[in-house]
Amino acid sequence: MSIRSTAKAVIIKDGKILLNKCRDAKNGDYYSLPGGGQHQYETLHEALIRECLEETGYTVIPVRFAALCEEICMSEEYREKYPEYAHKMYHIFICGLSDEDVKTPTEKDDMQENSEWIGIDSLEDIRILPIVLGSNIRGIIDNTSPFFLGSEHIDFNHG
Repeated sequence: MSIRSTAKAVIIKDGKILLNKCRDAKNGDYYSLPGGGQHQYETLHEALIRECLEETGYTVIPVRFAALCEEICMSEEYREKYPEYAHKMYHIFICGLSDEDVKTPTEKDDMQENSEWIGIDSLEDIRILPIVLGSNIRGIIDNTSPFFLGSEHIDFNHG
């Protein structure tokens, strides 16, 4: 059994947050935070910077650790096919941009369509996965102390 360590970014600029617009057959349309899996011998900050650049084209600067949540996929079929993605820990960081320049993303996730700047005031109107993250995104943005969002069992994996 392996638990996937992921680093996710809350990137805010001019009252907007950068999110990945995603779509897959099991979950439909949704948004997710940029970021992804940590490689062996890579720090969380290194993973965060690499993943954000690959997915969004932006170079981020991790500012502070904001939240942690756990997600466990209950689909036996998925667990057998992708055991390394079935149990994930999300390490969520508030980030800034190192500059305004955006490069062409080099490695989007399979379900990722693009990245979009979404108004913070509109976050309640969109679907963000994991659900525990989406329902707490304003708290993550507004709080200055990190907190544990909890654990979630899901039927199907997502980005």
